[in-house]
Amino acid sequence: MLARVMSCAVVGLEGAVVEVQATILQGMPSFSVVGLPDTAVQEARERVRAAVKNSGFRFPYTKIIVNLAPADLKKAGPVYDLPIALSIVLSSRQASADVSNMVFLGELALDGTLRHTAGVLPMVSLARDQGFSKVVVPEVDAREASLIKGIQIVPMTSLSQLIACLKGELPEPQYQPDAMDEYVAPVLVETDLAYIKGQEHVKRALEVAAAGAHNTVMTGPPGSGKTLLAHALPSILPPMTDDETIEVTKIYSVSGLLPSETPLMRHRPFRAPHYTISNAGLVGGGTLPKPGEISLSHRGVLFLDELPEFGHALLESLRQPIEDKVVTISRAQGTVRFPANFMLVGAMNPCPCGYYGDRLRQCTCPPHAVSRYQRRVSGPFIDRIDIFVEVPHIEYEKLSDDRLGEKSEKVQQRVVKARERQLERFKGTGLLTNSEMAPAQVRDFCKTEEAAQSLLKSAMKQLYLSARAFHRTLKLARTIADLDDADIIKAHHLAEAIQYRPRTQIE
Repeated sequence: MLARVMSCAVVGLEGAVVEVQATILQGMPSFSVVGLPDTAVQEARERVRAAVKNSGFRFPYTKIIVNLAPADLKKAGPVYDLPIALSIVLSSRQASADVSNMVFLGELALDGTLRHTAGVLPMVSLARDQGFSKVVVPEVDAREASLIKGIQIVPMTSLSQLIACLKGELPEPQYQPDAMDEYVAPVLVETDLAYIKGQEHVKRALEVAAAGAHNTVMTGPPGSGKTLLAHALPSILPPMTDDETIEVTKIYSVSGLLPSETPLMRHRPFRAPHYTISNAGLVGGGTLPKPGEISLSHRGVLFLDELPEFGHALLESLRQPIEDKVVTISRAQGTVRFPANFMLVGAMNPCPCGYYGDRLRQCTCPPHAVSRYQRRVSGPFIDRIDIFVEVPHIEYEKLSDDRLGEKSEKVQQRVVKARERQLERFKGTGLLTNSEMAPAQVRDFCKTEEAAQSLLKSAMKQLYLSARAFHRTLKLARTIADLDDADIIKAHHLAEAIQYRPRTQIE
């Protein structure tokens, strides 16, 4: 008898329907899985054999063939354990049920219980879009699966419970999903700007960056507070919208990084990889491509400390994702796209010793060493940065001052208000922040007064701004005007945006 059970595969962040077909034939006892399975799927044979027996069912002592269709799609991971086991039980006539409108997902333990499975969210989303009415998932993943509305979630604890429900011996479990606002996000211990002494101009730059999601690079000597300021940035970022939350949660679900106790990413990601990271770890990759750090920081912050130490090739690999907001990974089997709409924040010393241009300590680096160190960050990469800000040493008087600065909560309120203006402006365009504007949208939304136009013309000549830098300066000025609650970009808005350009371009 031939049995068919539906399941799903994850390709990038998208899903693909997989039909699990099982048939029992006469011949020497064997158990084969075909249809381009990877090692984890091949190993499922032993897990399924043990799970079926330990669940109280007979494992057929004959020739068994399981086909995973379509055969040209690589099947990876243990998500097929449950549908393979169910198809064998159905094909051996130990149970009978109509499962044509159901999708089955889950890894089996040797005792037949269902374990946590990565990537449930995009697979459930696909099942709904393909018109299936129910999806069976491990009970531990039911809360994550329930984020997708419009399909019934059936949580199961074991293979034996599933078979009993299909036979009608047990009632089918019902899962009542929580509303998104009922998910309690874990409390994050964030650095408050109020406790960072001095550096008011840097705090202002970070406020502007947060308001428009602008890429930022901080330069200064060791110990000036660059890393601390970067770690304070999440405290002033606005909360994610529901759509952003689902986007980020899908990425972490596919990566297997979603906490089971709170399967909803409520906080904007803040990723800070070490400069020894590989290209695949940063951008994403692998035989079956997985998201890298730039996708894990989608809708959040990617912080690169000691920027020049990341190496030329790594930094150059970020150029396309910074512009396109997606990363494309090509393999022989096809092309996978991951979202990568992140806010890049970099921190670097001005030279190898760290004290070039410092007022308090003399630099010991020869000129050629300074030049070589700065050239590690290429001109095209620099051209994609909106804000450059110098972080000098903090004076004793400011460090010893007991008075607190402005709290992050107050700064966040201004950032949220500026973001609300942007959401209203970009309604119906698919954009969320000023930094996402294309040149055509810059022309439509970045209206300037006459004095500002004259200032920009002068800056173009004196700073040798490229066309990209020209548009980035206008987008930055638009954000500053939003913080000022202004509809037109005025001269002082543009002047502040221009001062965030680097004094000299790195050749």
